[in-house]
Amino acid sequence: MRFRERLEKEEFVITCEAGPPKGTNVEPILQEVEKLSSYVHAFNVTDLQSSVMRMSSWALCALIRQRGCEPILQVTCRDRNRLALQADLLGAWALGIENVLALTGDHVVLGDHPGSMPVFDLDSVQLIETISRLNSGKDLAGNDLDGATDFLVGAVVNPGADPLEPHLRKMRLKVSVGAKFFQTQAVYDPKAYEEFVRQVEDLRIPILVGIIPLKSARMARFMNENIAGVHVPEEIIREMEQAKTKEERAKRSIEICARIIRKVRSLSQGIHLMPMGWERYVPDILDLAGI
Repeated sequence: MRFRERLEKEEFVITCEAGPPKGTNVEPILQEVEKLSSYVHAFNVTDLQSSVMRMSSWALCALIRQRGCEPILQVTCRDRNRLALQADLLGAWALGIENVLALTGDHVVLGDHPGSMPVFDLDSVQLIETISRLNSGKDLAGNDLDGATDFLVGAVVNPGADPLEPHLRKMRLKVSVGAKFFQTQAVYDPKAYEEFVRQVEDLRIPILVGIIPLKSARMARFMNENIAGVHVPEEIIREMEQAKTKEERAKRSIEICARIIRKVRSLSQGIHLMPMGWERYVPDILDLAGI
């Protein structure tokens, strides 16, 4: 069953982030994808995440599809104008890629090529609208296409943002122009997430909760200080501090992730795992969470 069909049937879905390599050696990531394919319904392929130069998202998506797994193509507005964005989307559809996650993208000053020229011709809302137009058989200028797309379009939302109201308005705007599901920033506070859900439950749209395993207390503090809208509660940080060895930290992190998933499962239609190099622990997290 396709990812789209699972969402439509209101099944609980699991997606996992997959990062293209910085080079041409794709075999390690494809092997990880194959190992996780029995646990994960779709693989969300990042698009030059954190503005670090890597292989293109659509290329890895095509290779993942060749391995019999379903990809979700991340598309950011940072590096391409509206011509290139539309061209890449048409090419992705021709390669059999059916799911897209639309993002604005991190600024280039954060990455490994800070001297590059940012584009941002469109923002994420305009990109979603562009994809909706391609789905209707028109380009962004209103010209007819010789063959339309039929992408399932997703978007992102940050339920921990402060203030939250601007993000809620933008979420509603994304729905109005065609977003069909949402993926959140990492969630560590289930109570705060529950409050967010109450404010958007009228939208009746699938939301996948972002889950990032903490590798250390230091990582948790870094996220609190540097990633907008992410708040790791102090009690979780203390839990990680009590783990003294690498093995203990991994075990404690798995337990924390599983606990969060159990608490948010009834509030969501799925989870999005961002293992950040800890792909080997994904099965353990899901097993402990009872999924």
